[in-house]
Amino acid sequence: MIIERTKITKFSKVKKIRSQQSGFVRFFTDTRSNRSIAGNIILILSLTILALIFLFPIIFIVNNAFKPLHELLKFPPDILVKSPTFENFHDLGQLFSNSLVPFSRYIFNTFFIVIIGTVGQIVIASMAAYPLAKYEFCGNKMISNLIIMSLMFSAAVTSVPNYIIISKLKLIDTYGAIIFPAFSSTLGLYLMKNFMEQVPSSLIESASLDGANEFIILWRVVMPVVKPAWITLFILSFQSMWGATGGTFIYQENLKTLSYALGQVASGGIARQGVMAAVSLIMFTIPVVIFIFMQSNVIETMTTSGMKE
Repeated sequence: MIIERTKITKFSKVKKIRSQQSGFVRFFTDTRSNRSIAGNIILILSLTILALIFLFPIIFIVNNAFKPLHELLKFPPDILVKSPTFENFHDLGQLFSNSLVPFSRYIFNTFFIVIIGTVGQIVIASMAAYPLAKYEFCGNKMISNLIIMSLMFSAAVTSVPNYIIISKLKLIDTYGAIIFPAFSSTLGLYLMKNFMEQVPSSLIESASLDGANEFIILWRVVMPVVKPAWITLFILSFQSMWGATGGTFIYQENLKTLSYALGQVASGGIARQGVMAAVSLIMFTIPVVIFIFMQSNVIETMTTSGMKE
């Protein structure tokens, strides 16, 4: 009995010491892994090198925004800034302070178009995908095939028909010229349909037996299950519309987007390279921040995306 108690005491001490070790130490000493310690070291070094490679464009963009003009024009260029300055952002502010349309107007136009277009695309795509995914009716397969076929056409092929439709609807020189085409994006419809097909029909039947109508079933039962799909759609739609210029449909300066205004700045030649670096950082930051916040939600809810009946 004394020997057994001694073994139990030693085992509990060892277990307590292992629990106090950091996750990094346990990664190397975990005997459950099939990799050796050398294999774990090689894996971490490889992932670190890949992370640095992927971070290089971000580091380069951030440093360029704070470089003076002589460092921007240097060849070969330096990765890190040596004499950081805010002159590029100051020059950008001065440039827009002398324009007929204030900088805040471009920001308002962009966020209004992006938010309305993105939310509207998610709502319309979800409402259209639900009956296609969960109900059988005449023409279901044909509509699904047309959705897949529409994904094969590039934007250049559909640009002329889009302009004709927008013109017939009297939407030229309005926000709707950018927002309404986003509502009809078949990519979002295809994505939502594929995810909704994985939702067990028993959930829908249970909600129906409890007295819920189709609208409540869609928004309170189906949409929480397919959360990874509509969050992914939000990211894709936001990034796409954030860079939309609307130059083909919008001609009034007070309705133009931030992307168009900043693109005009870039056409100023070598003298505006510093301003262009500041513009690149501004256009890059917002979508990346949105992606970082939304990506965490996608990872947390990815367990429900493979839900089967």
